[in-house]
Amino acid sequence: MTTASMAWTPIRLRELSVPNRVWLSPMCQYSADRSGAPTDWHIAHYGSRAAGGVGMIMVECTAVAPDMRTTAQDLGLYTDDQVIGHRRLAEAITSIGSVAAVQLGVAGRKSSHGVPWANDGTRNAIPPEDGGWQPLAPSPIPFAGLAVPAEMTTKDGTRVLEDIERAARNAHRAGYEAIELHGANGYMLHEFLSPLANHRTDEWGGDPERRMRFPLEMVKAVRAGWPEDKPVLVRLPAADLLEGGLTADDMALVATRMGEAGVDMIDLVTGALVPEALRVAEPLHNAQYGPRFRAAGVLTAASGMISQAHHLDQAIPELVDAVLVGRAMLRDPYWALRALDAEPRASWPKQYHRAF
Repeated sequence: MTTASMAWTPIRLRELSVPNRVWLSPMCQYSADRSGAPTDWHIAHYGSRAAGGVGMIMVECTAVAPDMRTTAQDLGLYTDDQVIGHRRLAEAITSIGSVAAVQLGVAGRKSSHGVPWANDGTRNAIPPEDGGWQPLAPSPIPFAGLAVPAEMTTKDGTRVLEDIERAARNAHRAGYEAIELHGANGYMLHEFLSPLANHRTDEWGGDPERRMRFPLEMVKAVRAGWPEDKPVLVRLPAADLLEGGLTADDMALVATRMGEAGVDMIDLVTGALVPEALRVAEPLHNAQYGPRFRAAGVLTAASGMISQAHHLDQAIPELVDAVLVGRAMLRDPYWALRALDAEPRASWPKQYHRAF
């Protein structure tokens, strides 16, 4: 079997068989209805990518609680109305032929800001008097110009874990087959792990073992609300790309512990803890960390700047076990089918065969 063919072979995660290893990366649409549920936009957006040949659709970062949203337009999975909307979305994805998965978001200090296309967007804090809310984080250190977060108490931590477990349970009720906990890009789990964002001196801060405690509890909360036969992924930073921040060796240890806690795959990204973090534009930069994390005993995936078909050949299987493609699929819903480059009538939806 050639390397080029491996991207299009199935992969098994627990009892779930995913038909190929080219997946849609979770890319926020900021288009939820007023209740936080998916809309017709989501059906059209994700449905077209499902028709476009990806093995798994990872639905965008979906909040576990109102104050864990990044914006007021985020999706949620904390009410019955939201579950109904997600069920409609998951059924559409599945019926078109892809695996329906969802990423759970626990925003932490990167919360209560504007949507990207409005004014300063993600750097524009929305105060409570304008419909925003008080962010919550391990330490009262703001992200850029956003609001100073309240430092989490033990009571807050218990509530967040309950929110995560409820959201995982709701994701199963909605019909999702895989779940990913967003633990990177400066979200709460990442904030706890990094000494640059976690200045606590109690059992949740200090040395790496203590900084790891609450993130591992977050993973256990997902597992508590999620069926044993369904896989859990976690998006993790492979490194902070900042002096004094998390290194790949630090994160490989985290990945090992998460595997022991029931995580089936680590989805690798880098940076984004603070605006000053290095922004890498090199294709496959994140995938290059894959072998280091495989050595920690977990399956790996990666996203970031994957935009050409030959990137798939370079990444799978030497570097990672799967890739998640984001911006390229925003530009072209059928990117995966074009990358496959097979005889159209053997790969494209039958409804489109007249085009060839």
